[in-house]
Amino acid sequence: MSELPEISIVDSHCHASIRWFEPVETLLFQMDRCGVERAVLIGNLFEFDQSYQQACFHAHADRLVSVVIIDPSDPAAVTSLEKHVADGAVGVRLRAEDRSPGDDPLAIWRAADRLGIPVSCFGVNGAFATDGFRELVEELPTLTIVLENLAFVGGPDRTDGERSTAWGLARYPSLYIKVPALSSIAHRELPYTSLFPFQRPIPPFIQTVYDLWGPERMMWGSDFPPVTGREGYFSALRYPRDELGDKPLEAQQQIFGGTAAKVFPFRA
Repeated sequence: MSELPEISIVDSHCHASIRWFEPVETLLFQMDRCGVERAVLIGNLFEFDQSYQQACFHAHADRLVSVVIIDPSDPAAVTSLEKHVADGAVGVRLRAEDRSPGDDPLAIWRAADRLGIPVSCFGVNGAFATDGFRELVEELPTLTIVLENLAFVGGPDRTDGERSTAWGLARYPSLYIKVPALSSIAHRELPYTSLFPFQRPIPPFIQTVYDLWGPERMMWGSDFPPVTGREGYFSALRYPRDELGDKPLEAQQQIFGGTAAKVFPFRA
């Protein structure tokens, strides 16, 4: 592995919980160990009590921001989101298929738009490659939506058509995309024969997304702590940096720090 230039690193996708995964102290240890300056806490799926995550953000506001998760089926979802934003949350996590009860199925999405916060969007099984999601994007053209994990179409079980459709959403300027660890797109090499644990050649999906979206709309996210069950936190950062090491330094700074800090603004 080559030496990489020093840049300011922001992790756009990690979790902290006392119910599932790991507490915030474990995250901060790994950040310090790997030279990650700041991180975006993303609410765990279905852990709608966000009190611990918000407390972590308040205790470490110089390094962390909070993107809360909301239960869209709750009639009080919009009010709950408003309270979290008043308490400092800088975004909300929704699934691509999430809709609100009542007359307006997009009520929670419209609330995020009205509050001026981005949506970090989870969408497995080709959810971003559907007409329904495209129609949502077109209905709310000023809402910033960040597609998690290369829009969840980088895995070997997804089709080229799904990739083309999901990544083609780059034509909508309000959309951004997260660059994950290589384990999301590459096969593990078994048995291990070198320090690099993946089969070569690595699918060129990160390069494809770079060409379509540009560095100003890409952001790296580790998916810590689940990634510790794969290549680990350090490698989750190191290998994507290697993959993009031939890009201009300014582009690398955007992908590994600047874009996330713009979309999910830190207090200090």
